[in-house]
Amino acid sequence: MELTIRCLLIETKVKDLTVVDFQYLIPDAFKDVMDGVIEDVLALSSNNHLKSIEEAKNDYKEGNVKSLEDIFNV
Repeated sequence: MELTIRCLLIETKVKDLTVVDFQYLIPDAFKDVMDGVIEDVLALSSNNHLKSIEEAKNDYKEGNVKSLEDIFNV
Protein backbone atom coordinates (compact mmCIF):
# COMPACT_ATOMS: atom_id res chain seq x y z
CA MET A 1 0.00 0.00 0.00
CA GLU A 2 2.83 2.41 0.85
CA LEU A 3 4.40 1.78 -2.55
CA THR A 4 1.08 2.57 -4.24
CA ILE A 5 0.76 5.82 -2.30
CA ARG A 6 4.35 6.74 -3.10
CA CYS A 7 3.79 6.02 -6.81
CA LEU A 8 0.64 8.14 -6.80
CA LEU A 9 2.51 11.04 -5.22
CA ILE A 10 5.29 10.80 -7.78
CA GLU A 11 2.76 10.53 -10.58
CA THR A 12 0.95 13.63 -9.34
CA LYS A 13 4.14 15.63 -9.12
CA VAL A 14 5.28 14.53 -12.57
CA LYS A 15 2.00 15.69 -14.02
CA ASP A 16 2.64 19.13 -12.49
CA LEU A 17 6.11 19.47 -14.02
CA THR A 18 6.75 21.35 -17.19
CA VAL A 19 8.84 19.73 -19.92
CA VAL A 20 11.76 22.01 -19.00
CA ASP A 21 11.47 21.05 -15.31
CA PHE A 22 11.45 17.40 -16.28
CA GLN A 23 14.51 17.83 -18.52
CA TYR A 24 16.45 19.27 -15.57
CA LEU A 25 15.18 16.65 -13.13
CA ILE A 26 16.25 13.52 -15.01
CA PRO A 27 19.99 14.31 -15.39
CA ASP A 28 20.20 15.40 -11.73
CA ALA A 29 18.49 12.22 -10.54
CA PHE A 30 20.69 10.07 -12.77
CA LYS A 31 23.85 11.83 -11.55
CA ASP A 32 22.82 11.31 -7.92
CA VAL A 33 22.23 7.60 -8.52
CA MET A 34 25.51 7.16 -10.39
CA ASP A 35 27.43 9.05 -7.70
CA GLY A 36 25.97 6.64 -5.15
CA VAL A 37 26.91 3.61 -7.22
CA ILE A 38 30.47 4.85 -7.72
CA GLU A 39 30.77 5.59 -4.00
CA ASP A 40 29.51 2.08 -3.15
CA VAL A 41 31.92 0.42 -5.58
CA LEU A 42 34.86 2.37 -4.17
CA ALA A 43 33.85 1.60 -0.60
CA LEU A 44 33.32 -2.10 -1.25
CA SER A 45 36.65 -2.42 -3.01
CA SER A 46 38.45 -1.14 0.09
CA ASN A 47 39.63 -3.85 2.47
CA ASN A 48 39.72 -1.32 5.31
CA HIS A 49 36.13 -0.34 4.67
CA LEU A 50 34.97 -3.97 4.53
CA LYS A 51 36.84 -4.70 7.77
CA SER A 52 35.17 -1.67 9.37
CA ILE A 53 31.73 -2.95 8.34
CA GLU A 54 32.47 -6.38 9.81
CA GLU A 55 33.68 -4.82 13.07
CA ALA A 56 30.55 -2.68 13.27
CA LYS A 57 28.33 -5.73 12.74
CA ASN A 58 30.16 -7.59 15.50
CA ASP A 59 29.87 -4.62 17.86
CA TYR A 60 26.14 -4.45 17.19
CA LYS A 61 25.68 -8.20 17.77
CA GLU A 62 27.60 -7.95 21.05
CA GLY A 63 25.59 -4.94 22.20
CA ASN A 64 28.55 -2.56 22.08
CA VAL A 65 26.44 0.34 20.82
CA LYS A 66 25.03 3.58 22.19
CA SER A 67 21.64 5.05 21.47
CA LEU A 68 21.31 8.49 19.91
CA GLU A 69 19.70 9.64 23.16
CA ASP A 70 22.88 8.66 25.07
CA ILE A 71 25.18 10.29 22.53
CA PHE A 72 23.28 13.59 22.40
CA ASN A 73 22.11 13.55 26.03
CA VAL A 74 18.49 13.88 24.97
